[in-house]
Amino acid sequence: MTGPLDGIRVLDFSRLAPGPYGSMLLADLGADVIRVERVPLGSDMPRNGDIVGRGKRSIGLNLKHPDGVEAALRVLEGCDVLLEGFRPGVMERLGLGPDEVAARNPRVVYARMTGWGQHSPLRDRAGHDINYIAVSGVLSALGRKDEKPYPPINLVGDFAGGGLLCAFGIVCALLERERSGKGQVVDAAMVDGAASLFSFFAALVHWGAWKERGTNLLDTGSHFYEVYETSDGGYMSVGAIEPQFYSEFMNGLGVADDDEMRSNQMDQSRWPEFKERVTTLFKSKTRDEWTQVFVGRDACVFPVLDLSEARTHAFNAERSTHVMGPNDILQPAPAPRFSRTSVEVVGLAPEVGADTRAVLEHAGYSEAEIDKLVEAGAVALPLA
Repeated sequence: MTGPLDGIRVLDFSRLAPGPYGSMLLADLGADVIRVERVPLGSDMPRNGDIVGRGKRSIGLNLKHPDGVEAALRVLEGCDVLLEGFRPGVMERLGLGPDEVAARNPRVVYARMTGWGQHSPLRDRAGHDINYIAVSGVLSALGRKDEKPYPPINLVGDFAGGGLLCAFGIVCALLERERSGKGQVVDAAMVDGAASLFSFFAALVHWGAWKERGTNLLDTGSHFYEVYETSDGGYMSVGAIEPQFYSEFMNGLGVADDDEMRSNQMDQSRWPEFKERVTTLFKSKTRDEWTQVFVGRDACVFPVLDLSEARTHAFNAERSTHVMGPNDILQPAPAPRFSRTSVEVVGLAPEVGADTRAVLEHAGYSEAEIDKLVEAGAVALPLA
């Protein structure tokens, strides 16, 4: 069996985390992803632990050398997707913009991942995840009451709003190409992606149902959707929203006969009071003791696990949510899963420039021509 994207070839010029994560998703699903490395060759991180580089190939191209640019265009003649994450205008200055690529291969899906988008007043400004989710309006909603907004590492802008939605856009453009026969540009801006992720809550804002940060149902405002510390310094997650789950939650806490807490679950004015009581209760047992209390209960209460613990949790172990890849590198398994096509970790991140010769030979270069490109500094072979 092969992945659902088997036969799709991607030339990935991106270097910072969101782009490589997006191309990792494509590689996990079977695409042949070729990452473009700077010449002279080097590495920003050890490839042995580069999880987002898994399953890819590597080519060393000097994009400041005209023969290196020509080599990139030759390779793109046999590709389906180009992915880049430079600031707007950089690829055009290199001679690798959408027009130049389309002239050589009009079927290429040209994916551009940036923070601010290709056409915006901020397109030339520097930024990072925290800035993109701030401007999108999302960051203002993250955090506890009476505290400053709290950025959830760079998951919302970089990886979900950026890499994940860019990969989604690429697959959509590939699907459309089956009808039109033509590629197109995918403009994936992290600020757009972050805003899209907030769609459900934007509706709550419109209805007047979203109040001050940290006081709402799903943002730690309620006592039944919260993280609680246990007596040993561990934590339990609680998401007992629906009445039947809330009832089981109360049973597990040992307060089934507390009519006040039972009948006033949705009384927002009582949430701070109830939260104090639940906080005290969770402090009475260890995390493992509370875990056992809620085993088998439909109360939506589970322990907060770190990565090493998550791997051995019964659910994750049975489903192989985390896998031990080559060289004993613990990592998330490819997702999602398919009934007929295989998705699996197929190998380590490639050594820098490991596939330069093979990729160029596939593009039609002879061995002698490749040697001349290497001598001219237009391409590079693996480091000795």
